[in-house]
Amino acid sequence: MEPADIVQLWSVRKTYRTAAHDVTALDGVTTGFRAGTFTAVMGPSGSGKSTLLHCAAGLDRPVAGKIVIDGVDLATLDENGLTMLRRERVGFVFQAFNLVSALTAEQNVSLPLRLAGRAIAPAEVRAALAEVNMGDRAGHRPSRLSGGEQQRVAIARALITRPAVVFADEPTGALDIKASRGVLGLLRGLVDGQGQTVVMVTHDPVVAAYADRVLFLADGRLVEEFTGDVDAESVAARMAGLESSAC
Repeated sequence: MEPADIVQLWSVRKTYRTAAHDVTALDGVTTGFRAGTFTAVMGPSGSGKSTLLHCAAGLDRPVAGKIVIDGVDLATLDENGLTMLRRERVGFVFQAFNLVSALTAEQNVSLPLRLAGRAIAPAEVRAALAEVNMGDRAGHRPSRLSGGEQQRVAIARALITRPAVVFADEPTGALDIKASRGVLGLLRGLVDGQGQTVVMVTHDPVVAAYADRVLFLADGRLVEEFTGDVDAESVAARMAGLESSAC
């Protein structure tokens, strides 16, 4: 049996009003993200890739269309309901690690549970850190961790609620090559080993090549996708074509 789509988008449209005119960031996007898959979202600057992630994650509401996460239609939820859904079913990893500087790695990972009012099992938090190879750094504050280590803690924090999907926005953008490879290998391992669903926005073809599938956006529309054995050279060539068309 084929795995179901954990996240589904139908004809999603998003516009932003500026002083001069309305800007269409997403223009009728329909797609889905299957359970246990790793998808990269790419496109030229202004193509709508970050808007797609924000709408798909329930961080921003579209002006038209339908978005479903783990069987829940986001349009049926008020702001409190959206907040609860994001806390319980969605994980987030950003380019800026967004760790609380005054808290240890262990305390940062347990923060989503505290915010949700859930009981915190220390063994569960330690297991989450061990999953990202940070078990021996549990008592360290962010200032004592490298960029790659901080991002690993951020990933553990994203996973602590056992979310249906993890959305990552340029998760390696602030890392050097070695740390970047480590984080991408970790995300790839979570998909392959645990069936985690990951949706990642990136501008880097090498980063995108870690995914099972690459979606290409241009002018707010889904224009192409690569699936299967994704390679960086093919992704780079397609991006070059989109960027030259955008000039």
